[in-house]
Amino acid sequence: MKKIGILHGKERSFPTAFVDRINSKNIAGITAEPVRIDKVVQGVNNGYAVIVDRISQDVPHYRAYLKNEAITGTAVINNPFWWSADDKFFNNCLATKINVPVPKTVILPSKERPDDTSDASFSNLAYPMDWEGMFNYIGFPAYMKPFAGGGWKNVYKLNNAADFFDKHAETGQLVMLLQEEIVFEEYYRCYCIGRKYVRIMSYEPRNPHHLRYVADFQPSAEKLQMMTDIVLRINNYLGYDFNTVELALRDGVPYAIDFCNPAPDADLASVGQENFDWVVEAAANYAIERALEQKPGEDNLTWGEYVKRGANKQSLY
Repeated sequence: MKKIGILHGKERSFPTAFVDRINSKNIAGITAEPVRIDKVVQGVNNGYAVIVDRISQDVPHYRAYLKNEAITGTAVINNPFWWSADDKFFNNCLATKINVPVPKTVILPSKERPDDTSDASFSNLAYPMDWEGMFNYIGFPAYMKPFAGGGWKNVYKLNNAADFFDKHAETGQLVMLLQEEIVFEEYYRCYCIGRKYVRIMSYEPRNPHHLRYVADFQPSAEKLQMMTDIVLRINNYLGYDFNTVELALRDGVPYAIDFCNPAPDADLASVGQENFDWVVEAAANYAIERALEQKPGEDNLTWGEYVKRGANKQSLY
């Protein structure tokens, strides 16, 4: 019997539906359940062929557990080693090399020094920094947000330099991005499962959270294909098997705004019934595929083109 587990926090609608959907298919040799951890011993597998990770970004113990499971043969979705290394700024850097349009972006040092550092720790950092150069490059209005993280936490819209310095003073030890505002005509949030199943959803980020999927943009077949190609390219290079990509269309060009969401919102109350049904079915089918392919004791992780090409000394694109 091959077990598929889902590791999750307080969310309930997606994990419950995911487990129920897999078990309802009655596939011989396949069963699904919420992951149960009673102890973690180095080099010893906990018995899951596949684990879908929805929470380790917030629980370091879980991230360490998943790396142990991966090295002992579990197919972990998403790859915990890559997830540990990735961030939103790197995503944008990669996008500039694989022909994906992204907003102009710079990374900023934290306003407050990290713990256990002093002035001497920053002898390589210019003071003052070239704020004027950055502001001229990005322009205003602009957005500032953490270079790692999600859930729309600590996101600021900035109207001018004074506004920037005022808001940046609130960010403590967070490392922030300053990013060009894309004034868009249409906006989409796109699920990508297994780097092959794509669902493009109309999305209005300016609405209250519970109304963001109420938007009803009507993309042409050409736009749908263009966005699908971008979503697949991004996820193939990053190596994510469960992710969302947000695309803002300005003058018909899709700009990738946010595409490092390896535990994306899949709650019924926020995404709506049709999107929820799609993501449950796609995730269940993909997890079953991975379970059937899983080889006990071997490396069953997936790796993106960025890592694979780098390891093989191949050109990036």
